[in-house]
Amino acid sequence: MAGLRWLGHFRPHPGSETPRWFRLFIAAVSGAALSFSYTGFYLSIYSWVCVGLLLIALFGATPRVAFFCGYVHALVFVFTSVPWIGEVLAVHGGLSKAGGWGVLFLIASVWGIGNGGATWAIHRLSRRSITVACMGAPFFWISLEVFRTYLPEISFPWNLLGYPAAGNAALIQLSSVTGIYGLSFLVAAFNALLAWSDAETRQPARRRLAFLLGATVVLLAIIFVGPHFVPMPVSTHTARGVQLNFPEVEEFPSNWFGLHKADLEEIQRLSLAPSAHQPDLLVWPETPAPFSYQDITFARMATDLAVKFAHPFIMGVVEWKPEKVDSGGTSRIVMEPYNSALMIDGQGRRDFSYDKIHLVPFGEYEPFPLIHRVVSNVSSEVGGFRKGKSYSVGTFPNGYSFAVFICYEAIYPAEVRRFAANGAQVLINISNDGWFGHSAAAEQHLRMARVRAVENHRWILRITNSGVTVSIDPYGRIFRPLPHDVRAATDLPYDFRTDKTIYSRFGDWFAWLCVLVSAILLMVFWKNPNLKRQGEAQAAQN
Repeated sequence: MAGLRWLGHFRPHPGSETPRWFRLFIAAVSGAALSFSYTGFYLSIYSWVCVGLLLIALFGATPRVAFFCGYVHALVFVFTSVPWIGEVLAVHGGLSKAGGWGVLFLIASVWGIGNGGATWAIHRLSRRSITVACMGAPFFWISLEVFRTYLPEISFPWNLLGYPAAGNAALIQLSSVTGIYGLSFLVAAFNALLAWSDAETRQPARRRLAFLLGATVVLLAIIFVGPHFVPMPVSTHTARGVQLNFPEVEEFPSNWFGLHKADLEEIQRLSLAPSAHQPDLLVWPETPAPFSYQDITFARMATDLAVKFAHPFIMGVVEWKPEKVDSGGTSRIVMEPYNSALMIDGQGRRDFSYDKIHLVPFGEYEPFPLIHRVVSNVSSEVGGFRKGKSYSVGTFPNGYSFAVFICYEAIYPAEVRRFAANGAQVLINISNDGWFGHSAAAEQHLRMARVRAVENHRWILRITNSGVTVSIDPYGRIFRPLPHDVRAATDLPYDFRTDKTIYSRFGDWFAWLCVLVSAILLMVFWKNPNLKRQGEAQAAQN
């Protein structure tokens, strides 16, 4: 395993063998360091090197150690980049602190199994050739991200590898062709090149270093020069976004509207305040309040506000709909709740509704009935929502089309893309990120939503209960963010677009291509009579 001197401290002396604990230690360190690209100062540099360190740690290991390198890397990354999951479950979910962190450990373990599968597959290729393994590594990494995105019921594609790179105005444009997966592939490929430059000893050291330096120069040129060539779209419309800033509660008293009369009057004043921007759309977020159009008190208030505003009013509500339930040979009609968005036009008419399709597992619905006892403790307010069925696109009175997606749906590229593919000319994301407290989650959520704008070349109006409320242009620029944890209104620029990107048209074509390539690589190298001998010969050389 001899390599370049600049990474020599990760290598054993000639004739020695790297201890298993050291490989796992490097895997853990790389996972912890990677989280720095998703928290704190959000420095993307860690995402460009940490996976490379993980690859270096697994080359030359046993298959079992290679798997656990991936598992440990993911476990540490989850605990350091999304620890807010444990806190949310403990503070708002009715679980003990130990219970909340126990659920986080289960999530991290599922993530780790996927990671371990990817590192095991890369390790298998490395027994044939380090070069082949490094070439295959980006494909396996994207396959891992597809696994996390499409895992039935409990998928969680949060903090994919490409998101830190999306902070650059030039690099993020790749997502309009490939989706976020193209950015993840680019970052994974650079990491693989870093590992190759150290581990592929059959190539001269100068050649390996030349490849690495050349790729670095090209990448830096794109990062620093590319943003100057990103178009600046013109916005001809303005939306009034209102950040309601209601506190998170477990249940609502029957006299909630009376108790919050002053709050609601303040919110209505903010909604109707005069503005030189002349907003033509009013948006309230998903919010922890008993807003339902079936409640006559709220319906009258919302209708009156829309008429006074004289333009469309979009808001997050709970919709109660009758559904037929069969039990014991008889059927009855019950009212079922949906997490929904509703639009009332300037004449006070209800003109559009959308029911959230991708609900939060354990928080908004029960993915597995066997764990009903745990789920019922997560939230008495939202645990029983029903799933929507249609990716609805609405039409404003001026003839332009729009779509609304709600909170958690922002992390699913293929689902947001369907709204643009169905004809939406502007996208509206309403969210309640108050459950996250003061953690990094709200900022992480925003950074993922930003990529959805570029993937589809659509303006996104993102209105939240307590932050971050912003407008995002079709190339990823963010406008006029409101501060966290304040009740305020802001006028956000937006416009309508009819063009469709390659990603809008064809969806996750690139991601599934990576899965196909990964499968082919595994089939080619799964049964090779020379595999073990070649691996042993290479180990002897190293």
